[in-house]
Amino acid sequence: MQFEEFGIQNEKTLLLLPGTACTWQINFSQVKEELEKRYHLICVNYDGFEGDGSIPFPDMITVTQKIEEYIGNEHNGRVDGAYGSSLGGSFVGLLIQRKNIHIDHGFIGSSDLDQGSPFVAKLATKIIGGAIQGASGGPKKRERFYKMLEKGAGMQINDETRGFLEEFADSMGKLHPDTIKNEFYSDYVTPLEDGINVEGTTVHVIYALKMGKKYEKRYLRHFADPDIIRFDMQHEAWMLEAKWRKPVIDAIDRCMRGERVG
Repeated sequence: MQFEEFGIQNEKTLLLLPGTACTWQINFSQVKEELEKRYHLICVNYDGFEGDGSIPFPDMITVTQKIEEYIGNEHNGRVDGAYGSSLGGSFVGLLIQRKNIHIDHGFIGSSDLDQGSPFVAKLATKIIGGAIQGASGGPKKRERFYKMLEKGAGMQINDETRGFLEEFADSMGKLHPDTIKNEFYSDYVTPLEDGINVEGTTVHVIYALKMGKKYEKRYLRHFADPDIIRFDMQHEAWMLEAKWRKPVIDAIDRCMRGERVG
């Protein structure tokens, strides 16, 4: 695990948790500069994403425990905010429900929160996880991966998004061969409770409407009274497209000040 801290030393803390198959450097590259002008950032790379591919991602609970240990030791067991991008939102949910650290404001960043049986998880891992890992395998596999993103996540492949995706696909070749399947499978089978409700914690959802209506039902199922903030954008587009950056960061700022925005 790697933890790196940036930004204003005595400002509110914001934990940044990347999504599937991502380092924080790739996931938050376009928004880190603006965020570190406002907050004290704690940026995380999970096991398996430390650059040399020598070890794989283990499982969601092992990684969650390591995050809890770091926040407990370095930040007295508390952060003002935690933004989980995509799969990172599952970590935010787990950290809140386990109550081993306290998070004032948990942000679920366009997370799908898919869950299912081990059998279904194995099939999904083979199909979707295989497509993600195969993105580094040449132009044809890369284009197949892009089409999957267009269909499954409502992502529009354009000049702004393609640069990010090219960097993302290139990074796949540096990972341990078991990392993506372990991460995808473990996220699918690790239970997130229904109706999570912790005193002093507000869950804010950055909801990308172009993902589809079914995701709102999951947010309402897993979290009691979440602050659902709707943007007519694709999955985590604020990290890829400049037009969404200010509206989403403004929303995060308001949430961190204690407002409900949705």
